[in-house]
Amino acid sequence: MFCDELKITVIAGNGGDGAATFRREKFIARGGPDGGDGGSGGDILFKVNTHLNTLSSLANRKLYKADKGTNGQRKNCHGACAEPLTLEVPLGTLIYTSDKKQLLADLTEENQTFRVAKGGKGGLGNARFVSSTNQAPKFAERGEPGEEKELLLELSLVADIAIIGLPSAGKSTLINTW
Repeated sequence: MFCDELKITVIAGNGGDGAATFRREKFIARGGPDGGDGGSGGDILFKVNTHLNTLSSLANRKLYKADKGTNGQRKNCHGACAEPLTLEVPLGTLIYTSDKKQLLADLTEENQTFRVAKGGKGGLGNARFVSSTNQAPKFAERGEPGEEKELLLELSLVADIAIIGLPSAGKSTLINTW
């Protein structure tokens, strides 16, 4: 199936939440805060693949969502950042906003990548909020949400051949016989 125009929704991953934990060990009665930071959410990337010539590989789904960053852990362990979601498109793909008022990217080079949606930043753990006045903070930050966008993908095609001639010379008849 040939597809040269496609409307999809992309959602970047949310950031992981920071941890609000405290150090607890034998013979240490009151350990301080040790909550780690959350990981960043996954980005949404478009990458040019020269072996593709249509957008039909993306036509089976209307929603593409990246993974969420993992939450922070105790003992100052930071959460893992999510891998970016890479969508492969053919050479000559134009990426517009859904209302087609703004051109976001024109992918015209081999192996060109474009980040269309940025993943959310991970939240800070309670170990980051220690100060001289608040030595045991009992709160941590939540991760930020990832960007959500509705996009219109359009494949710009260039004709390989052209038929020129006088009017009523049989050009349409020749094309209709194929």
